[in-house]
Amino acid sequence: MKNRFLLPLLLLSALLWSCKDTTTENNTWEVTGGSKRNIKYSALHQIDTSNVSQLQVAWVYHSEQDDTSRFGPMQCNPIVIDSMLYAVSPKLKLFAIHAGTGKPLWSFDPADSLTNKTWHRNSVNMNRGVAYWTDGTDKRIIYSVGPIVFEVNALTGKLVPDFGTDGGIDLRIGLGMDKEKAFIAPTSPLIVFKDLFFAGGYVGEETPGHLRAFDIKTGKQKWIFHTIPYPGEPGYETWEDSTAYKHMGSTNSWSGFSLDEKNGILFAGTGNPTNDFYGGDRHGNGLYGNSILAIDALTGKLKWHFQTVHHDVWDMDLPTPPVLVTVQRDGKPVEAVAQTTKTGMIFLLERTTGKALFPIEERPMITSGAVEGEKLWATQPFPTLPKPFARQKLTENDLNTLGGDSSYQDIKRRFKSYRSEGIYTPPTKEGTIILPGYDGGGEWGGPAFDPESQILYVNASEMPWVLNLVENKPAAQKAQTNLEAGVLLYNQYCMACHGPERLGGGDYPAIIGIEKKYNHKQFTDLVASGRRMMPGFSQLSKEEKDALATFILNIKSGQQKPFKGKLAATSSGKISYASTGYNKFLTKEGYPAISPPWGTLNAVDLNTGEYKWTVPLGEFEELKKKGIPATGMENYGGPVVTAGNLIFIAATADGKFRAFNKRNGKTLLELDLPAPGFATPCTYEVNGKQYVVIACGGSKWGGKSSDAYVAFALPGVK
Repeated sequence: MKNRFLLPLLLLSALLWSCKDTTTENNTWEVTGGSKRNIKYSALHQIDTSNVSQLQVAWVYHSEQDDTSRFGPMQCNPIVIDSMLYAVSPKLKLFAIHAGTGKPLWSFDPADSLTNKTWHRNSVNMNRGVAYWTDGTDKRIIYSVGPIVFEVNALTGKLVPDFGTDGGIDLRIGLGMDKEKAFIAPTSPLIVFKDLFFAGGYVGEETPGHLRAFDIKTGKQKWIFHTIPYPGEPGYETWEDSTAYKHMGSTNSWSGFSLDEKNGILFAGTGNPTNDFYGGDRHGNGLYGNSILAIDALTGKLKWHFQTVHHDVWDMDLPTPPVLVTVQRDGKPVEAVAQTTKTGMIFLLERTTGKALFPIEERPMITSGAVEGEKLWATQPFPTLPKPFARQKLTENDLNTLGGDSSYQDIKRRFKSYRSEGIYTPPTKEGTIILPGYDGGGEWGGPAFDPESQILYVNASEMPWVLNLVENKPAAQKAQTNLEAGVLLYNQYCMACHGPERLGGGDYPAIIGIEKKYNHKQFTDLVASGRRMMPGFSQLSKEEKDALATFILNIKSGQQKPFKGKLAATSSGKISYASTGYNKFLTKEGYPAISPPWGTLNAVDLNTGEYKWTVPLGEFEELKKKGIPATGMENYGGPVVTAGNLIFIAATADGKFRAFNKRNGKTLLELDLPAPGFATPCTYEVNGKQYVVIACGGSKWGGKSSDAYVAFALPGVK
C-alpha cells in the first residue's frame, strides 16, 4: 500500500527541488550577483514585459558628493540589506543610502583610516562589490581596498575595532613570501560562509594567487590553498620546474567566488601563471592555472578541479566564477556549475564531482612555429555543447567591409601578415590574431541564469586583437647604465600595456611626456603601489625603480650613471619573450576589423545545449544614421534576469540601459545614462516597490565619466 504513494512523492520531491531556486532569497539582493550561487536572478515581477517601457528615474546618488574630478569606470554591483543599499564610489569610499530614496546614511573613506597606512590614492581603484555578515545583532560590511580588508559596522559606517588591527587586515601577510614584495588587491567581492570569509584577488606578476579563508570576527587566517602547488601537493607534478612554487606568480582568482552553502563548496576560476604570453619558463600544463576549483569551504581541501586551457599563453583567464545552476537530465534535476569563458566556451559540470554534463573533447592543436623555448600543449578541451557564443577564428571572408574598399584593402593587407589559424594559434614575433580577444568572449560580468527555464543569458564581445612577441636576450641583461637598465625593465614590466614606443593602445594610456605630471618620487611611488588597472611592482629594488624613472621620465642627468642594482627578474640566462602590448585589430576608422556583430546577448538552454536566440548588444549612432543595422559593441558588466520575463543590462559604451524580453530577445526599453554603465545592475523591493539600480561610472573607452548610481522604478507605485 505504501508503494502506491512512492512515485508521486518522488515526483513531487523532484519538482520542489527543481524549483528551489525561486525561493524568497531571490526577492532580495543581499549578495553581489543576487545570491551566493551568482546566478543574477530575481523572482520579482512587478516590472514586467507589459510595463517596463514606463520605467522612470526614481533617484540618483552621486557617490563622491562634491568632488567634480574625472572618475574611472565603476564596476560595483550593490547589495541591499533591510532597505539599506551598500556600494563603493569611484575612489573606493564605502557608503550606505536608503534603497528607496537614495538618501545618504553614512560614508566611510579608507584614506582616513590609520589601519590602512599601506594604502593611498594610487592603489588599484577597482571594486565590484562588498559582502555582508550578521549573527543577528552584529552586522558587518566586508570590503577590500588595495591589500587591506576592512570590516565596517553596517549600521554606523564605523570600523569594527576587534577585527584585525583597528578594523583591517593586510592580505600581503600570510602568502608565504616577504610582504613588502607582494602585491595583492581583491577587485571582486569577498564571499562569506558561516564565520569565514574568502579572499583571492588581483596580484602582481611575482605574487602567487593563493586562495585563503579568514575568521570573520578576528581576521585570523584559517587556511590557504596553493594555486601553485608545493612539493607533495596534488598538481605539483604538472610543473616541469620543480621550484615553480618559489618564484612563479599569478594563477589567481581575480574574478571572485561562488558558493554552494548546502554542500559547503567554494568555487573559483583562476587565470594563467606568469607571464601571460610566453611559457618557456613554466613548461607543463601548470595546475592550477585556468582552472575551475571546487574547494571544501571549511578546510580548504580540493574536492575537484577542471582545467579549461592547458599551458595558457593567450591570457585566457577564467573571467568570472562559475554560476551554480540546476538543470534537467533524463527528467531529473542535476546540480551543476556553468563556467563561461573568454574563449566563448561554456563548460557545464556536475557540481559535487566535476563530471561533464555534455561531452568534452581534447582536440589536437597547432604547435608548430612557436617561439624558441616554448612548449605548447598538444591538445585543448572543447565542450561539444553548447557551441561557442563568440567566433573563434578570423578568416579573410570575415573582414569588415563597412568602411569601403580603401578601408577593406588596408585591413586585408595587415591580416595577411599575421598568423590566424583559429583559437590557440601559437604566439609569434610577426603577429598572431587572438580571437576571441583578451577581453573575451565572456568577461567579468558573467552570465545570468533563469531557474524557471534553465536558460543561461551571457553577453559577449567579438573584437580581434594582435599579439606580437619581442625577444629579451640574456646578453642584454647586464646593464651598464641606468638608461640601459630602465629600457630592459620597461620591456619586462611595462611594454605589454603601454607598447614599445610608450604610445599605449587598447585600454592603456600613452606615457610619453608623463614627466610633466610626475616627479621622480611620485613616479617611483606609483610603480610600487599601482593604480587603477596597473598592478604595483613592489618587488623592484630602489635601484631598479630609479633606473626605470630615468628612462620613462627622461631624466638626462641620471641616464648615463652606472647601474648599481641587479636585474634579478631577468637573470635566468635564458631567452625570454614579452608582448609589445594589448593591440586591437581595428580599421582605419577605429571599428573592429572583423565583420559585425561586435557584441551580442545570447540565450542558451542548458538542458539541451541549444541556443534560443542571439541579438546584437549596443550600437554606434553614426553607423545607425548611415542605415547600418545595430552592430553590437564591446561590453563589460553582466545581465540580470527576472521573473517578470526581463533581462536588464547596460555594459556598452553607447551609454544605454536596456531591457530585453527574455523569451525572444526583443528590445523593450532603452534609456540614456549619465555615463556608460560599466557594471552589472541589481534589482530589489522596498515597501512593495521594485527598483533596478546601475552604477554609471563611464567606460574604459573614454568619453563621459560619472560617480552616479541611478535607480529606476515604475511611476505611481507606492
